[in-house]
Amino acid sequence: MFARIGRLIRGFFSLFISGLEEENPEALLENAKQDFRNKMAQYNQALARLAGISERLKIQVKTQTTRIKDLETRIVANHKAGNVSLAGSLARELQEVKADLEHNAEELKETEGMYENNVRNAKMAQKEFGDKVRNLERQLSQVKVKEAQSEAAAALNGVAFKVGDPGDTLKGIDEILGKRYEKAAGKARVANDMTDMAKVKEKEVESQALEQQALAEFLSQQGIQVDTPANAEMKKEIGPQTEGQ
Repeated sequence: MFARIGRLIRGFFSLFISGLEEENPEALLENAKQDFRNKMAQYNQALARLAGISERLKIQVKTQTTRIKDLETRIVANHKAGNVSLAGSLARELQEVKADLEHNAEELKETEGMYENNVRNAKMAQKEFGDKVRNLERQLSQVKVKEAQSEAAAALNGVAFKVGDPGDTLKGIDEILGKRYEKAAGKARVANDMTDMAKVKEKEVESQALEQQALAEFLSQQGIQVDTPANAEMKKEIGPQTEGQ
């Protein structure tokens, strides 16, 4: 029974975690990047140790090569000088150094090969991981775009334009303005039709006559003779009589 309960609990946790992973792929991708960086750090440490071994072997090979040349020179010199015993001792040492040099040279070749192969593997792993990450980031971007399009489409499909909705508001404004224009135009026409244009013209003529009369009175006060329509008629009548006389 406890085993079954344990499996059930693990199942619930697994579903919960799976749901979180589906909702947060960016977090999973970032976690994968961090894991890869950690592994590469460990890998680089191992490469550094391998490179250190290789450098140490290079120094040993160089030192032993120099030692061999020195021993060969000393052996020849002591043999020529008759120091046969010392020459023999140096020859024995030369054999040992050559054996060590051969062994170290082989170790160096093997170590260098391992180092170069592992460096190539590391570079290849970095390139492959970088390509995968870029592909996943591009895929994630595409998924986000599609999800946004889907949400927008769902929102638009769920909209029903009814009275009072933004779509009908503009139409309502147009109707209101149309009614106001009709009402104002109607009032203007009624006012125009109700106006007695004859009285308006009479008032205009009367206003002009009063203006001329006021002007004549002012000029008369100033001693200026003004030819009013009445004076003009009088002049026409007096003129011929004067000529006849």
